[in-house]
Amino acid sequence: MTMKQTLIVLAAVAATLATTGAHAECLSDAQVAALAAHYEAKTPAPNFPALSDVDGACTRAKLNSLLAQRLGKVVGYKAGLTNPAVQKRFNTDKPVWGKLYEGMVQPSGYTTPTAFGARPLFEADMLVRVKDAAIHQARTPYEVLQHIDQVIPFIELPDLMVQAPPQLNGPGVGAINVGARLGVAGQPIAVPATRGERYALLDALERMTVELADASGALLASGKGSDILGQPLNAVVWLAQALQQEGITLQPGDLVSLGSFSPLLPPRPGLSVTATYWGLPGAQPVQVHFK
Repeated sequence: MTMKQTLIVLAAVAATLATTGAHAECLSDAQVAALAAHYEAKTPAPNFPALSDVDGACTRAKLNSLLAQRLGKVVGYKAGLTNPAVQKRFNTDKPVWGKLYEGMVQPSGYTTPTAFGARPLFEADMLVRVKDAAIHQARTPYEVLQHIDQVIPFIELPDLMVQAPPQLNGPGVGAINVGARLGVAGQPIAVPATRGERYALLDALERMTVELADASGALLASGKGSDILGQPLNAVVWLAQALQQEGITLQPGDLVSLGSFSPLLPPRPGLSVTATYWGLPGAQPVQVHFK
């Protein structure tokens, strides 16, 4: 081998090492057990190195296995990082998903301690309720409407769990079950029966303005329906396909959280937050209180 060939080989090895060194492997059982223990104690867990998509999914599966032992029944799923602004915050260009467990979804007007998690936040979100498993064949927002029966205003209360959340990458957010912890759901809106009404609903979902305000009416944050993948129900298309790839089938009654219409904001004691969905017919405000 000539000197030039040797240098080329060494450069290739160095590049490979640099690439592989940038990502951790799937977290070990002991590391995931520690994550679960911090989740239960509501204390920040140590950060872990940036994960690849595969290792993020592997870590999430291990964590979900432990969370299920404590939290019980899965009541739905959440699509996370569906808003480009939130993707940018976590240095990614694709969504991730997590599981919602029994007790995570509370009614509008719910009061929670400010420290409901290790790294508590709140955001304007939305739920839909699955009507049948054929939702996995939906490839457009209109097709999604044929397989859901409710659209539900929702303030999510995620918990980013780790000591330094800004250091998480996209798969790292997936690894912590996309921070699923709590949320408050408002009055459901029934999906209309006729084609014309359904297209009107799709248009309203895309064009609506979602605002978060405090008890005085002061605006805390806002966003548009189109901030979620151009059309909120695109999050359902993405999630249904992502779950199917992992052998998971959505069931009638499952809830799906679509993602953030607003920035992630920290709660404070005494704060009451109301989310209003301007331009979405039938949508009643949803509210949460922090003590």
